Amino acid sequence: MMADYQPADSGFALDRDCKTLTRHVLEQLHSFGPEAQDLSALMNRIALAGKLIARHLSRAGLMESALGFTGETNVQGEAVKKMDIYANDVFISVFKQSGLVCRLASEEMDKPYYIPENCPIGRYTLLYDPIDGSSNVDINLNVGSIFSIRRQQGDDLDHTGADLLQDGHQQLAAGYILYGPSTVLVYSIGRGVHAFVLDPSLGEFILATEDIRVPSHGPTYSVNEGNFWQWEDAIRDFTRYVHRHDGYSARYTGALVADFHRILTQGGVFLYPGTTKKPEGKLRLLYETAPLAFLIEQAGGRASTGHEDIMGVMPGEIHQRTPFIVGSTDDVALVESFIQDHSRRQSTLLST
Repeated sequence: MMADYQPADSGFALDRDCKTLTRHVLEQLHSFGPEAQDLSALMNRIALAGKLIARHLSRAGLMESALGFTGETNVQGEAVKKMDIYANDVFISVFKQSGLVCRLASEEMDKPYYIPENCPIGRYTLLYDPIDGSSNVDINLNVGSIFSIRRQQGDDLDHTGADLLQDGHQQLAAGYILYGPSTVLVYSIGRGVHAFVLDPSLGEFILATEDIRVPSHGPTYSVNEGNFWQWEDAIRDFTRYVHRHDGYSARYTGALVADFHRILTQGGVFLYPGTTKKPEGKLRLLYETAPLAFLIEQAGGRASTGHEDIMGVMPGEIHQRTPFIVGSTDDVALVESFIQDHSRRQSTLLST
C-alpha cells in the first residue's frame, strides 16, 4: 500500500481543466443558498438544451427534419425553419422538468408558454431565441441560442406576461450558446462575463475564459451593408466614414450570436439599425438585444439604440423590436455621434 499519496499537481488540474458551469455559478454567488442553487439549476438546464441542440446540428445534413423551412410563419410573419421548431421544443421540454420555470417566452411563440405543474413554486421566466441565424444551418455556418432569466413578478392570472414589460436591468442572468467548431456557452449573472466550451468526451461545459473584457476600441465593424440604401443618412454616413479610414475591417456572418461573440472578444461594433420603412429595426428587445446588452455592459462595453441605452428601453409588448448598436465604448460612441449630428442638422433645417 502506498502511504501518504499525493496526486501530482492535482489542484492545477481541477482548477484549470475541470471547472464546470455548475461549480462556477455557485462560486460566483459565494453561496449554496436557495437562490444560488436555483440559478445553478437553471444554468444546468440551459446547458442541457445547448448539448441537445448541438448534437442535432452535428447531424443536420443526415436528417430530413433538420434542414429547410416548415412552410409556416411565426408571430412576426417570418418563414419558420425546421431547426427553429426543434430548438424551441428542446427548451420547453428541458424546462418542463426543472420545477423552477413557470413560463417560457420566445420569438417563435405568440404568447408565453406556461408550465402549470411548475407554477406553484416556479418563480422564474426564461426568455430566449432558440436558434438565431437559422438560415445558416442549411449551409453549415455558425448559429446560436440567446437566453435571459427574469424573476416572475405578481400572479400573472391572465397569462399575458405583462410583468415582463420591464427594462433590461430586471434580468437576473443572460447569455448565449454559439454552435460552431466548438460549442461555446457565455453567461453572466451580473458578476462579469464568462465563457465555457463543451467537452464532448465529458459531456460538460468547462471554463475557458473568465471575466471577459471588451476592448474600448476594436478594428471590426459588423453590419449588413446590403441594406445600405434602406438606412437613415446617419448610418450611411458612418459606413462611408469607416470605408475611408484605415484600421477597420468588415465582418458579417448573418448570425447575431456569431457576430456578437467576435465583438465581445476582439472589440469593434455591431449594428442592426432601423430602416426608413421599419425604424424600429428587426431584432427583438426581450429575446435578443436586452440579453446581449446585459452581457456587453458586464464586459465593459455598451449597447444603444442610437438614442438611448438598450438596457433602459421599456418594452410596450413582448415582441417589441429595437435598433441595435453594440460593442466597444468608443466605437458605439462614434456611431452615436453620426446619429446626433444628423439629428442636429435636421432640427436646424426645421427651425429655419
